[in-house]
Amino acid sequence: MAGWHIGVIGGSGLYEPGVLEDAQVIPVASAFGEPSSPVHMGRIGPVRFSFIARHGEGHRLSPSQVNYRANIDALKRCGVTDVLALSAIGSLREELAPGSFVAADQFIDRTTGRERTFFDGGVVAHVSLAEPVCARLSGLAAAAAEKAGAKVHRGGTYVAIDGPQFSTRAESRMYREWGGDVIGMTGMPEAQLAREAELPYALLGMVTDYDAWREAEAGVEAGEILAVMRANAGLARKALAELAKALPEKRAAVAIDKALDPAIVTPPAHWQPGGIMRLDAILARIVSAAAGT
Repeated sequence: MAGWHIGVIGGSGLYEPGVLEDAQVIPVASAFGEPSSPVHMGRIGPVRFSFIARHGEGHRLSPSQVNYRANIDALKRCGVTDVLALSAIGSLREELAPGSFVAADQFIDRTTGRERTFFDGGVVAHVSLAEPVCARLSGLAAAAAEKAGAKVHRGGTYVAIDGPQFSTRAESRMYREWGGDVIGMTGMPEAQLAREAELPYALLGMVTDYDAWREAEAGVEAGEILAVMRANAGLARKALAELAKALPEKRAAVAIDKALDPAIVTPPAHWQPGGIMRLDAILARIVSAAAGT
């Protein structure tokens, strides 16, 4: 498949033995610190895939301990063209039942204290996040999950919270009133950073519970979430296989591929060498274009 290289951020079970052909484990050094896990790279059919276990191998990192910058930077250094995030989410709507999937297309960011930009010194950039996911990749991922046998809801607003605790009932009701459809702990700043790295991003969430807004029911427990995730892990792997089969033979360019062109406001003459050294992967296209290569 000319041009496609899909980066997948999700659980380690997604790349268990047999999922990837020509599999290799690559420890990728990031200028932004340690990624959550080594990169597992290989092929599914003709398409190259690179996987990172978001919470580390053995699920040792809580949502706010994940080094989102290092994960996106590592995938960029591996040459991925698009990023698909797979994650567990809670439902804020009756129709979004546990066991189904949601291809989220909007976010409300309630996270705090997380490093949410690559551009924190030496050069300033303001990327657009009006449409935070790539419609093409999201549509392809949703169709692949449906082909694999999943019930998929296309579109939905993802409320991102810090965790690791689950919401109170009052918070859950408030998020519903805000227009939230699902809730999770990892979608932000992942989506923001992918846009800064000029990587089209889509999030396919697996609904594991109804959060805490249903007054007649007990609150969310981690055990029930893990049970639903284990039950649907095989379905997620099938969805990736279907995605590999469904990708167009040639990857056509999308606007996100050049998201930094209108975003960088610091003239190159004022870029501070010491501040941008770690942006070598993120700015590689910009620097190459400026040099005429």
